[in-house]
Amino acid sequence: MPFKFLTVMAAMAVMTFAPNVNAAPVVGEPAPNFTAIDTNGVEHSLSDFKGKNVVLEWSNHECPFVVKHYEPGNMQKLQKEATENGTVWITIVSSAKGKQGAVNAAEANKIMEEVGAMSTARILDPSGEIGKLYKAKTTPHMFVINKEGILAYAGAIDSDSSMSQESIKGATNYVMDALAALDAGEEVKVASTKPYGCSVKY
Repeated sequence: MPFKFLTVMAAMAVMTFAPNVNAAPVVGEPAPNFTAIDTNGVEHSLSDFKGKNVVLEWSNHECPFVVKHYEPGNMQKLQKEATENGTVWITIVSSAKGKQGAVNAAEANKIMEEVGAMSTARILDPSGEIGKLYKAKTTPHMFVINKEGILAYAGAIDSDSSMSQESIKGATNYVMDALAALDAGEEVKVASTKPYGCSVKY
C-alpha cells in the first residue's frame, strides 16, 4: 500500500477519534468539569459535588429575562426549594468586563443580598471560560447535573419565553421537573430545550 495512502488514512483516524473541544456538552454524558473562585473567595470544583445534584444558572442582573424571574421572587423560590433538598445551585455570570451585567465580587454580593438570592454560590466568569465550556447562550441558560456528574438537562428554565412575569404561573419549569425526576430515580422526560433570554455578553 503506497505510503501516501497510509499517511492520509492515519490523518483521518486522528480526525475521527480526536475529542471535539468545540462541541457543546451532551445530555447523558459527563458534564465538563471546572474550578473557579466564587464571590466570597471560596474555590469550587464541579467534581467536588459528586453525590449531589447540581444546577448551573447563567445570569445577568440587567437582562429583562433574568429580571422576569428575580423581581417576583421566582428564581429565589426555586433556589431555596432546590438547595433545601440538597441540590448545589451555582449562579454564573459570564459578562465580560465593560459589557452588560459585568460586576465585581462586591457588586455581585450586593445584588444577591438585595434580591434575596438563595443560590449556593455565585461565580464570576468575565473571561467566558466556563460559559464557553458549556456553550451557554442566554441568560438564563440552565443545566442540571445528576449525582454521578452526568448532564441530565440543558436549556430553558421553563416553557414560556415571554418577558411577562405573569407567564411564570402557567409555565412548565423544566429545571424543577428534572430535579424531581432525579430524586425519584426516574428518567428526565424533557432533557433538552432551546434556551431563551438575552445573549450571554462574552
